[in-house]
Amino acid sequence: MTMLEEVVSLALQLNPAERLQLIKQVSSSIQNNPEDVQPTASHWGENLLRLLDEIGEIELDYPEIEDPVEWVEAQRQKEADRLKSYWDVKSDD
Repeated sequence: MTMLEEVVSLALQLNPAERLQLIKQVSSSIQNNPEDVQPTASHWGENLLRLLDEIGEIELDYPEIEDPVEWVEAQRQKEADRLKSYWDVKSDD
């Protein structure tokens, strides 16, 4: 049995007034020392990094292009080339 389980077991043996007094004392000790309280949830950035590590490397188009603006322009040109045949179609209206 862990120390916490032992403490809870003993606390449950107290009468309601004593339990309330215990809760107040424990609560005030936390309020007096907030730096001792560590958040249980990790930062969203840590979760994101862990997820990226799990996913692994992804394959990019044009990985040799380091400049993001040039990369976007290359993507746009690729899409324009793909759609060019649709733009050049003339209707018989």
